[in-house]
Amino acid sequence: MSEEIKKPEGEEQAAQDVVELASQTDESESAVASDGASEGAAAEVAAPSPKKGFWGKVDGWFGITKSGSNFKTETLAGITTFMAMVYILMVNADMFSGVITGSENAYGAAYIATAVGAIVGTFLMSFLAKMPLAQASGMGINAFIVFTLLNGTGLTYANSMVFVLIDGVIFLLLTVTGLRRKIFEAIPAGVRHAIPVGIGLFIAFIGLQQAGVIVNEDSTLTTFVSFNLLNDPSFVTYGAGTVGGILPAIIALIGVVVIAVLSKKNVKGAILWGLLGSAVLFYIFAGIAVGAGSQGATDMFNNISMSSPFSAFEAWGKDSVGAVFYEGFDFSAYLADHSGGSLAVILITSALSLCMIDMFDTIGTLYGACSKGNLLEKDGTPIRMEKMMLADAIATCTGAIAGTSTVTTFVESSSGVVAGGRTGFTSLITGVCFVIAMFLSPIAQLIPRSATATALIWVGVLMMSSVTKVDWNDAAEAIVAFMTFITMLLGYSISKGIGMGIITYIVIQICTGKIKKISIPTWAIGVIFLLTFLLT
Repeated sequence: MSEEIKKPEGEEQAAQDVVELASQTDESESAVASDGASEGAAAEVAAPSPKKGFWGKVDGWFGITKSGSNFKTETLAGITTFMAMVYILMVNADMFSGVITGSENAYGAAYIATAVGAIVGTFLMSFLAKMPLAQASGMGINAFIVFTLLNGTGLTYANSMVFVLIDGVIFLLLTVTGLRRKIFEAIPAGVRHAIPVGIGLFIAFIGLQQAGVIVNEDSTLTTFVSFNLLNDPSFVTYGAGTVGGILPAIIALIGVVVIAVLSKKNVKGAILWGLLGSAVLFYIFAGIAVGAGSQGATDMFNNISMSSPFSAFEAWGKDSVGAVFYEGFDFSAYLADHSGGSLAVILITSALSLCMIDMFDTIGTLYGACSKGNLLEKDGTPIRMEKMMLADAIATCTGAIAGTSTVTTFVESSSGVVAGGRTGFTSLITGVCFVIAMFLSPIAQLIPRSATATALIWVGVLMMSSVTKVDWNDAAEAIVAFMTFITMLLGYSISKGIGMGIITYIVIQICTGKIKKISIPTWAIGVIFLLTFLLT
């Protein structure tokens, strides 16, 4: 909310409110006030004297007492944020494990890379922006890299990190120079509103495919899986390290329902608990299948092994960190089947798509999360906006070097803000939790793909909310939005969806006599995407 919140009447009442805040963390959200200070800190309310010594300095640095919060509330909020977003370590590692070729522990390498990106990004939010938000590899952007950039194009995992690094550098320059707003305004409203919808559908589709709920069918390209055990008794199949059959599909569907129920009941960390619950249920059902004589389930259990957590660090050091520099600029595999001009076009369009996705996702998340904690200026802008955007850009560059996809601010940070987090101490706690989680990769590796698929599907559900922002009564905006997200979903490409939306917008404006409404930046972006379709 952008309006100022009035302080309680009377100094005695204000002091009493703060005392109650310190002793009852569950009332912290309603006790916090904001006066829209220009620096962006929450309004100072009557509060106890700051602590002395080391903790007094920490209090002063983060402005904990000044914000009307306390250490207990900030700590619980940080843990809440971590519980809400820790699923990304398992989901992202699972997605990238299939593209880090030649690694003896690709999952472990991707897991550590993801954790490092989250740690650096979250600590930047803590110490640079001093905000209660956390960062990690963004959902949607990782899907773009794995399923668009690296899906049969000839590009390698290391090449993709170059794209991420370019994205980070561009975002950094746009933030420093203030051009970010110009680029944002150049994207038609219909496309802006459709991007999160399209990404949500795309991610959910991937999750349904990974769980075997949606399967390939030659006549219709895709079809819903058959649960008829009488017709096909393969409850569990196993081959090449992959579990198939009806079991994964059942687990994924149950898991999504569980997450929905937990979310409806406002259970903190609903995605994590749904994911872990699905994993437990998976192994229970698989155990029953073993007792029933399933060879596939038996083979799956026989191939389970536990490794040292340090093997993940070893794989990361060997196959991920720094790969962007010593392997990333080797495009020989791509150039073997494509021209240099094609490479130049895909570099430009992919980096542009990554940057736009990152920028829209970050801006939307910052506005949404900050509004839940009254962390807004008088004009409704999130406080310390530029510092948060800077933290995001630096984290993306660092993440590329670490070997993970674009690091961005997580919408799950809202859970910590709702729990009372108001300062960078909240994100400090979240970052520390990610440090501890780095050593749990062997346990995380036991999470089946059908369980991580539940998180993908649920994220898709959450991202669909933006569909209400599209003016469906305006035929011009409706077709632009529709072409954007339908191309993302059925064309299996986020960047092509964005490109199709922008090109459709330009054509509609020309045909309706509104060519003057098309800005020069919009023309430029549209031409770049048109060249992409024609030359790649």
